[in-house]
Amino acid sequence: MEKEKQRKHERVDSLNLLNYVALDQNGDVALQGMGRTLNVSQGGILLETHLSIPDDHLISLSIGLEDEMIDIKGKIVYSRSGGDNKYEAGIEFFEINEDAMRVLNKYIVAFREQKERNG
Repeated sequence: MEKEKQRKHERVDSLNLLNYVALDQNGDVALQGMGRTLNVSQGGILLETHLSIPDDHLISLSIGLEDEMIDIKGKIVYSRSGGDNKYEAGIEFFEINEDAMRVLNKYIVAFREQKERNG
């Protein structure tokens, strides 16, 4: 079965800068930096960074969507080399408050509508 059919939520391509903090198994800060989203859904994002983030780390994200900032926590589901000294991490959200989900949903709908208009 294709990955797209296994997903609970539709993903939309999205390029947004964000700040991330990766926490190790002890809850200590292991890495932090800037990255960007490659795609986003209600359940997670594909994050591009300049550092490889280990699969067993939790991650705290601060994402700017339009003129609003949201904070979301997630876990690394997979990580891989993205080429050009960049890395990609699939992140599944596990802690997102109601306001952040509202902003995220609004952004996904607006992005989908823009994509449909532009073909």
